[in-house]
Amino acid sequence: MDALPLAIAGGDAGPLSPAQLRELYSLMVAVRHLDRSAIAWQRQGIIPGYAPELGQEAAQVGSGYAVDTTRDFVFPTYREMGVARTMGVDMVGYMSTHKATWHGGLYNPLESRLAPIQAVVAGSVLHAVGWAHGQTLEQKDGVALTYFGDGASSQGDVHEAMNFAAVMKAPVVFFVQNNGWAISVPTERQVAGGSVAARAAGYGMPALQIDGDDVVAVVDATRRAFAHARAGNGPVLIEAKTYRRGPHSTADDPGRYRSLDEERDGAGEDPLERLRQRLLADGIADEAFFAEALAAAKAEEEDIRAGIEALGPRPGAEMFDLVFQETTPALQAQAANWREESEHV
Repeated sequence: MDALPLAIAGGDAGPLSPAQLRELYSLMVAVRHLDRSAIAWQRQGIIPGYAPELGQEAAQVGSGYAVDTTRDFVFPTYREMGVARTMGVDMVGYMSTHKATWHGGLYNPLESRLAPIQAVVAGSVLHAVGWAHGQTLEQKDGVALTYFGDGASSQGDVHEAMNFAAVMKAPVVFFVQNNGWAISVPTERQVAGGSVAARAAGYGMPALQIDGDDVVAVVDATRRAFAHARAGNGPVLIEAKTYRRGPHSTADDPGRYRSLDEERDGAGEDPLERLRQRLLADGIADEAFFAEALAAAKAEEEDIRAGIEALGPRPGAEMFDLVFQETTPALQAQAANWREESEHV
């Protein structure tokens, strides 16, 4: 399914260079290694919970790679660690949310252009449309990129967001990672017709259904969608077909609703290995490069782990600085008392 005008095919950038392809591979390796490590950290008690993304590295790295952090804004769910890493977000700050040391993480959303992690299913979609409509009202050229899964696509919030975005021609890209499962329910049992992208026609917006395991295809599709929205043509829906190879979260046991054989058959080719073979076939990278990329990923993971373990409890007075836009005299007094008491503890 490809309903975007050919006039904007390729977006505002040409084909990926060999250096960019190598960069994409390095990012995917870093994300894969950090993702697996985060699961181990949860088992070790370093973080209380985590939503793995094994198998979705191409969809996340490829889409995040297309973001222009000088003007665009990304609205994630709880499973977009790969997007955050690709955008250059401080990963200790990002993972602090998973450690529950602060509700939105220690990274700065305004500087990073990544909104706080959204745990409410499909909640980030509404926020993205609101921000995008604000760009229209202020006559700016930023585009909102919002993520959700095939399960979240059945939420009423998604209907409201898409309808409003289409009516108002809001510059927003709806990026659906269809990983085959809405927790324990397969896509075919909760998406009528089996295609999330097909729903876009009901809102009069173009849609792209792509191979979410091909990072190059993801980059291209996301760039094209950004170009469409940035040109004032309204929203675009991308459905990246991929597969969640692990559990929904570290509290989930996928063995209760699918067998290992079903997982192997449904997962298809590993997106990381797929890019590796492409780089080898095209003579863009060699074994020394792959070894170097893995070593860098391991070193980065060790630094992030050390940073997470060093995080202490957050001072309660922070809520007066970061929660309230305007504090009343009573709140100001309460904040002063809290800080005074904290200094004497």
